Order: sequence, then C-alpha cells, then structure tokens
Amino acid sequence: MKISWLQFVTNWKIKCLTILKSKNSRMEKQDAIKVFENKKVRTLWDEKQEKWYFSVIDVIEILTGSPRPRKYWSALKTKLKAEGSQLSQNMGQLKMESEDGKYYNTDVADTEQIFRLIQSIPSPKAEPFKVWIAKVARERIDEIEDPEIGIDRLMETYLKKGYSKEWINQRLKSIEIRKELTNEWESKGVKKGQEFAVLTDELTKAWSGFNTKQYKAFKDLKRENLRDNMTNLELVLNMLAEASTTEISKDKKPKTFIEHKIVAQKGGKVAKAARVQLENTTGKKVVTKQNAKVLAAKTNKKINE
Repeated sequence: MKISWLQFVTNWKIKCLTILKSKNSRMEKQDAIKVFENKKVRTLWDEKQEKWYFSVIDVIEILTGSPRPRKYWSALKTKLKAEGSQLSQNMGQLKMESEDGKYYNTDVADTEQIFRLIQSIPSPKAEPFKVWIAKVARERIDEIEDPEIGIDRLMETYLKKGYSKEWINQRLKSIEIRKELTNEWESKGVKKGQEFAVLTDELTKAWSGFNTKQYKAFKDLKRENLRDNMTNLELVLNMLAEASTTEISKDKKPKTFIEHKIVAQKGGKVAKAARVQLENTTGKKVVTKQNAKVLAAKTNKKINE
C-alpha cells in the first residue's frame, strides 16, 4: 500500500528521533561536510565539549583560493610562530575523511581558533565566512535542543538541490539502514573511521564491482558523498547490501575484523545477485555514471514539461 509523502516523512522522522535518542546511536564525535559558497569544509562535532572542529586546510583553501593550501598553511604556521603566536601550537589533529575515502589525521581548529586564524589571512571572504561559521555553530545547538530541526533541514536541502521526492524517499531510507548497520558494527567492537571504511569497501565492491574510491571516480566525484550521487536503483541495491550485512552479522556474531569482512562480502553478494538478475532481465546496467547534477537535471526537466 502506497503512503503519501507527508506520511512517509512523518514515519521517517519518528524513526530517526528514536535512533537519536537511543544510547547506541550516541557518539562522542560526529563528522560531517558543510558547504560554504559551494566549497566543502570537513567538520567534526565533539559531543563531550559541545563544539565544532573545522579542517584548517579546507578553511585556508576557501579564504585564499590557493591551489596549494597545505603549503600556504605550512608557511603561515612558521610566520605565526616567529611572531610569538601560540595559535598553531594550540590546535590539534583529528581523523577526517580524505578524497580517497580513508581517514587521516588532519589539523583542526575550533570556532574560536578559526576566528583568530581568519584575522591572520587577508581575504575578501573573511567577513562572510565568519558569519557562516557562527551560523553553523548556532544550527548545531538548535538541533541538539530539537533534533527534528536537523531532520527538516536535511529534507529541505535535498529538495533545494532539485532531487525528486521519490529519490529523497530512497535516500532517507538509506540513511536509516546505514545507521542500523553502523550501530551493529559498533556493538561488535568495530572502530569508526578506518575499519568502517574498509568494511564499507568490502560490501560495496561485492555488489557493485567497485570499491568506494573506484565508484566515486566512475561517477566523476571527488569529495562528494557517493550515496547522494546514486540513482534510485543504486540506492536500493546499496541498502539491500547494508541491510543484509546487518542481518548476517546479527546471526553469525563475528568476533574478529576478518570475520566482519567476510560478513560484509556476504551481504554485498546478496545485492549482487539481485543486480545481476535485474541486468539480465532488462539488458541495462544498474551502476551508471549518473551523478547528482544529472539526477537533479532530469527532475527539473520533468517538472518543466
């Protein structure tokens, strides 16, 4: 039985709020990608300290427009140290996702440190970036006080990007299923970051033939989120792979990381069987080069026709 868009959204909100309130869904640190003027900034929310950390390299790239932000940051650190500033020394490092899908230690700064850093970089974007940083910080506090705000913002973002409601339905379901899988991994002692990435690669390659890096390259993506650039069919098969992995893990109760890899491969193969059968029936490939721009363009075309 089909349900209305409003009913689907309501059901999904209830499910997400339940997950957010559960103890298993609480993490000390949560990473995310924020966007300033179409430029992505890797961020991480520290739940204990209740503060954002921002990738310094990403911030410098935005403010300076430099093609070599790492070199710029290295020179700036030397300059600040020579001036007696303790800013760079007081900054730390946290693991953040790189373009290859893996996590590496990255120089990070909290909101206060970012404001101080901006003062050291001559840039016409300094003021609008300060406003943006303050907005990001405020929005997170709002979402803590009322989690439903964050859910509403997510749906609004997808609609503004031009995605169809049908695609958004699948994407929201995929978020729920992914969360159930990561909760299962965490409960079995799998470490967030590198180990999550390895297992995700295993199940993705098992069903699609590509690991995450290869899949993104196939779709001509760099830092973009892979799932945000999947078609409806790709999302469905990826969900099947992740849901299957969750169920197999619950049944087999893997204890070692090698056993978790085997489970991820088995979960992916369930979705592969569905993909192969569908391709043999339709004569069309499921995994395509289509990305978010193409998907949004198709939706807009349908609306205008």
